[in-house]
Amino acid sequence: MQEIKCPNCGKVFSVDEAGYAAILKQVHDREFEKELKRREDALNEERENAVELAVTKAEAKKDKRIAELEHQLETVKAGAKGELELALAEKNLKLSEKDSEITKLKGQIELDKSIAESAVKDAVQQKDSEIMKLKNDLELEQSKRQLSEKSLKEAHDAELRRKDEQIAYYRDFKARQSTKMVGESLEQHCMTEFERLRATAFRSAYFEKDNDARSGSKGDFIYREAGEDGTEFISIMFEMKNEMDATATKHRNEDFFKELDKDRREKGCEYAVLVSLLEADSELYNGGIVDVSHRYEKMYVIRPQFFIPLITILRNAALNSLSYKQELAQVKNQNVDVTNFESSLLDFQAKFGNNYRIAKEHFERAIEEIDKTIDHLQKVKDALLGSERQLRLANDKAQDLSIKKLTKDNPTMQAKFAELKDGSEA
Repeated sequence: MQEIKCPNCGKVFSVDEAGYAAILKQVHDREFEKELKRREDALNEERENAVELAVTKAEAKKDKRIAELEHQLETVKAGAKGELELALAEKNLKLSEKDSEITKLKGQIELDKSIAESAVKDAVQQKDSEIMKLKNDLELEQSKRQLSEKSLKEAHDAELRRKDEQIAYYRDFKARQSTKMVGESLEQHCMTEFERLRATAFRSAYFEKDNDARSGSKGDFIYREAGEDGTEFISIMFEMKNEMDATATKHRNEDFFKELDKDRREKGCEYAVLVSLLEADSELYNGGIVDVSHRYEKMYVIRPQFFIPLITILRNAALNSLSYKQELAQVKNQNVDVTNFESSLLDFQAKFGNNYRIAKEHFERAIEEIDKTIDHLQKVKDALLGSERQLRLANDKAQDLSIKKLTKDNPTMQAKFAELKDGSEA
């Protein structure tokens, strides 16, 4: 519903979509007619102005030309009669041409008027076509909405009938069971429902009874499914609970939550699901799939009719994360490879470090020996250099030695050498 406020009285009133569309159409048609009338008046006025202007210009040109011809006539009056007739003929020719031009302008004006009227007519027709199209679209939309409402109502009624039939079926199902067979029949029902779809929808899934009671308790069924590479992407622990309507002590669904969560964790399952016919009058549990993960992580309570739908929902959701789990498994494998590589690298580093330490010790001892040898050779070198200096000094002294220096302060040797010198000269 739309609310509209009256601009005169200020009163607010509500109208439905059809009334609102009718008001919009009235306003739109009124504005369109007003705009069309305004444009038509403008075109008529423009056409009249153009005609008047053309006529005025033509008359002005005609008067001007007549004045020129009269002036020429006055000028040539004194001329020959043949010249006057020629001027008159020329004047008549000009007048004829001017009349022809005026006729042509009038024809152009009529053509422009016809074109304008045609444009206005086309615009009116186009607007009428748009209005008709909008009406058809509105009628089509209303028809679609009515069909949709009818379809939804029929689907809702069918769903209500189906639920009523299921409720009646399960009430009759419970009434026909003995106390001993109540729980077993519910388990058999779920097993039958699953086996009916295993070959088509759950070809690679594992769904079997939980027979491992080593921890002191066990669930009823375990569902597991993995990808082609063996990466598990979903696992569910199922517990089925039912009781006779005539049972004196009635159980509640939450009485089994703690034990079910314990079984889920011990068996390594991701989800826990309680398939229950307990609390048959509860609006909460009769409404569909109930999420109780605020009490226990990833736990749901369902009626038997939601057994297959819940598996499908959880499985489809888990399939979206399969690629991430596969990547995670690949990363874990890579981490294992990296760990092995790091272990090998550390072992190599330890062995290499030990060999390096031993080689370093040998190298340091060799350096020490080389340093000692260098020191010894340096001493030998210094000794040899000292001997060389002594020999050089001795050589210098030997080179500086002379007879004169040897016989200095020795008169006997001086006399002997003088005798030898005198004998050699004789």
